[in-house]
Amino acid sequence: MKKIAVFCSASFAIDPVYNKIARDFVRGASEKGFGIVTGGTIKGTMGEISDELYRCGGYHLGVIPRFMEQYVYPDLSEVIWTDTMAERKTFLRKDTFAVVALPGGIGTLDEVIETFALLHLKQYDGRIYVLDYEGFYEPLRQLLQHYVRTGMMTQETMDAVKFAATPEELLEMLQN
Repeated sequence: MKKIAVFCSASFAIDPVYNKIARDFVRGASEKGFGIVTGGTIKGTMGEISDELYRCGGYHLGVIPRFMEQYVYPDLSEVIWTDTMAERKTFLRKDTFAVVALPGGIGTLDEVIETFALLHLKQYDGRIYVLDYEGFYEPLRQLLQHYVRTGMMTQETMDAVKFAATPEELLEMLQN
């Protein structure tokens, strides 16, 4: 089974549309036979993803630091416990063919940027996708373009990150 690491929000204070697109994405990915790897908690969009994967019978690996034990989703397919957030990020990516950044906060941004740096350094050999629903990640795209314009990054490096506008477009990209 090909596994996808999904980075997303753990906040309850977000627009419900972000939870809906997250559910749509993981349901579609599960139906296409992909396994999903997340932080495995009950919080925010992560909890919504957990609920959706449980409902549709999808494979869901949760990677959780021990200090967050009280937030673990009870019906994960499998759990990996870590001691630190740094270890968590490493195990989120382990054995995945791709990472997907759904709309999320600073933790999601940290995860996708670290993965991008690792890809650039040839320490991650998967693919990186960003769900830029309704332009959520347009500021990130503009920042990356600024890096290219100023010579801080090559266009080839920027092109390693693929942006999709909808869950359906993202699923199509993952299959190619």
